[in-house]
Amino acid sequence: MSAAALTRDLIVTHTRALKMPGVARVFESLARQARDAHWPHEDYLQEVLSAEQASRHESVIRQRLREARFPEVKTLDTFDFSASEGVSATQMHALARGEWVTAPENLIFAGPIGTGKTHLAIALGVEATKQKRRVLFARAADLVRQLLEARDARELTRLQQRLLRVDVLVIDELGFVPFDRVGGELLFNLITDRYERRATVVTTNLTFAEWVTVFAGDEKLTTALLDRLAHHATVITTKGKSYRMRKRRGAGS
Repeated sequence: MSAAALTRDLIVTHTRALKMPGVARVFESLARQARDAHWPHEDYLQEVLSAEQASRHESVIRQRLREARFPEVKTLDTFDFSASEGVSATQMHALARGEWVTAPENLIFAGPIGTGKTHLAIALGVEATKQKRRVLFARAADLVRQLLEARDARELTRLQQRLLRVDVLVIDELGFVPFDRVGGELLFNLITDRYERRATVVTTNLTFAEWVTVFAGDEKLTTALLDRLAHHATVITTKGKSYRMRKRRGAGS
């Protein structure tokens, strides 16, 4: 084995021991550039360390995306703002910067089925993961079921603590499935725990006046829930016809 090959193998061994995959991927190509351009040693070292830093940042983002459990990854770039009424591209890109997560504040996307509410909620969740935020996506019915199952298994406190650690909780499709009183109370307690401590995103096809139908007709609980959720909240109302219906008609014409 040549001296150069031995040195290479030693560097690879060191990068594995130090858990520096970014360095392992780029040190040879950067070394060639350094030799060709006559870089000072400090410049080469800076470039190698920058590559490692970028690698670690990307690794954290990939991990955050996996943990978020999005049904699919959606972005603002793929949202058709021209076909969506009531949604401002300027506002969405401002929200993408994430100040509402830091505040923390809530977002409520309300509007008819198929008008882009879930797409926008996921897209802003994806932007939050890029800022290394912990994000979790859950459909409202699934979330309440998990809370009920945790209560029955006497693991509710553990689940509540885990959900409280999430920087952005996306509760999708509130209103599709009504809850019984116990389920509504568990969701109320979760939102209350997160109130002014963590950011929550809700998508719903109901007006605020209709939310009482989801919470077993309990007006007092519904009012208290809306009071906490809508305080420090940005409400975006989507309008128009279902995107999926328009797409089907377009394909059939």
